[in-house]
Amino acid sequence: MRVNKGKKHTEPGLLRRDIRNEMFTETTAGQCPGYVQANLVGLSGDYAGDFLAFCRKNRGPCPLLEVTSPGVSVPEVVAKGADLLTDLPLYDIFVDGKHTETVRNLKGRIQDEMVFFLLGCSFTFERALEAEGIGMRHVREGKNVSMFRTAIPLSPSGPFSGEMVVSMRPILNRSVSEAVLITSRFPLAHGAPVHLGNPEAIGVRDLEKPDFGDPVHVAGDEIPVFWACGVTPRVVLENSRVPFAVMHHPGHMFVTDLADGDIKDRESLGDAKGREL
Repeated sequence: MRVNKGKKHTEPGLLRRDIRNEMFTETTAGQCPGYVQANLVGLSGDYAGDFLAFCRKNRGPCPLLEVTSPGVSVPEVVAKGADLLTDLPLYDIFVDGKHTETVRNLKGRIQDEMVFFLLGCSFTFERALEAEGIGMRHVREGKNVSMFRTAIPLSPSGPFSGEMVVSMRPILNRSVSEAVLITSRFPLAHGAPVHLGNPEAIGVRDLEKPDFGDPVHVAGDEIPVFWACGVTPRVVLENSRVPFAVMHHPGHMFVTDLADGDIKDRESLGDAKGREL
């Protein structure tokens, strides 16, 4: 099958079509500029309540965009008609907290009463940064963003606990204040940075060896800037040892039909029934 390697999509529906047909399996960084991207977590109904509470306690790394009803894989708010079983480039499967495989779709692989959580993603605010001349090196170089485990503790809920994962982007010294201001206007895409500068202060030892994604060079006139990351639930799932769970593969997101402006300056989105998440 022909794979659209290196192709840049501008329409979410067309990107999801190519993903569904297994013609696109790359990172979604830089894809569909101007549209909101989302992290995915899928859990059985037995654990969904505790995970929902965990997200509400830890809104920085886990900002809620939508939660499906048990057994439903079609979102009602962020992309009507899409399918969370097929419309992400890659998925990771966890059994008893251990990552067992990475797959291209979830057909025939999930439990009947699974609940899906869509969480905001920092890829969303990258266009706003670039519009102000703050370039994203990983996008320019065709890489995935660098992501690191940290020592920043999270508020636990039920079996879910752990430390935050962060994404890192090199920012010119003169542009750091502006980057903080711009991203603070997107709380549903992780918001303002959680740390600036010295990586060791948050438990990150080597910027050349990210735990997820690709290494990205930090130049002499730049500092590393760290944002809360939607890969955080991966660490939490590992710690929880729940019997079965699924996630997006790091950097391989669900691209929604929401425009970036739809979530700008908003702390929450209502679900399909008008309730605030």
